[in-house]
Amino acid sequence: MRTELITAAERTPLVERLARHALAPAGVYLAVRLTGVAILGVLAAVHDRSLLDVLKAWDGDWYLSIARDGYATTGFGKVDAAGNFTPDTTLAFFPGYPLVVGMLGRLTDTALPLVGVAASLIAGLFAAYGIARLPDDRKVGLITVALFAATPMAVTLSMVYSEALFSALAAWTLVGVMERRWWLAASCCAAAGLVRPSSGVLILIVIVAVIIYGRTPKAWVAAAVCPLGLVGFLGWVANRTGSLTGWFAVQKAGWGTAFDFGANTWEFVRYVLTGDTSVMEAANMVVVLGAIVLCVVGVLRKLPWPLIAYGIGLVVMTAGSSGVTYSKMRLLVPAFTLLIPVAVGLARRRNGTVLAVLIASALVSGWIGAYALTGWKYAI
Repeated sequence: MRTELITAAERTPLVERLARHALAPAGVYLAVRLTGVAILGVLAAVHDRSLLDVLKAWDGDWYLSIARDGYATTGFGKVDAAGNFTPDTTLAFFPGYPLVVGMLGRLTDTALPLVGVAASLIAGLFAAYGIARLPDDRKVGLITVALFAATPMAVTLSMVYSEALFSALAAWTLVGVMERRWWLAASCCAAAGLVRPSSGVLILIVIVAVIIYGRTPKAWVAAAVCPLGLVGFLGWVANRTGSLTGWFAVQKAGWGTAFDFGANTWEFVRYVLTGDTSVMEAANMVVVLGAIVLCVVGVLRKLPWPLIAYGIGLVVMTAGSSGVTYSKMRLLVPAFTLLIPVAVGLARRRNGTVLAVLIASALVSGWIGAYALTGWKYAI
């Protein structure tokens, strides 16, 4: 009897430790993001705006309209960056995120803005677990999650935006590649293709990984499946617009977005360094240049090639394209693999130092995101 009692007493701490281990990524992610949302709530109140109103601002309204009405061909009060609305304007936005929001809204009979915020929250948690799994070291993984949740424009992870969903699908695509779980990689990659055009980077990584490591028919089938989401949506837009480059034409006409090999970004950096610029403009420049530096650091630290290739690919697509310059911080939010070398360096420091850095990062990120949505007058 005594032995049984001791065994039972010893079993509880083990269960608790396992529970803490399992809940750690969610706890870290939520702690950072709730800090950011709290700061946003304060600044929103200062500007006499509701928290939900700012959480669905800018692209959020476009996504909600698509979730509610589909790809409408008539105006609904919004215009593109050029000040126009055409029957093709809504085609600039990928369908994955609004499709999720629309389905959840119908299933729960809940207001779509609330559903959108909830969908981003759930997707962010899935992203946290995927990101935590990528580094070999558990502590490094959790620090990477915290840094991801505290990137300068991480506020979009809590908004009616597609960043959280794409990050989740990208993280688990990379987990599938790293662990040679081809169906996981292919299914998440195909789904990511319905969410963001940057899924093209994931598609290349999956196909190259299959060529290098694939030894089974399943791997080759997975390589054929992974592009279906992106190809399917671009093909649908091409059919609707009557042009193979229909989606790219809509982007260029409405938002001035096109790949220009970094000419627009370089001009913006030159402008910020030599002119009288705002906090947001300076922050965008620092983030873009910092991301380029982190690409170099990742290569020098010999980050596994799928992880560094993903980070470099997102930086190339972001810095190499023209368009709304103030969106570049947001577009780099899913480039979480570039944060792993930073997390490795932090993991070697004392726990107090790590905690101080992460708290400071969360506070700075929270303020930047809140300012971008309440004090800054342009779209993010």
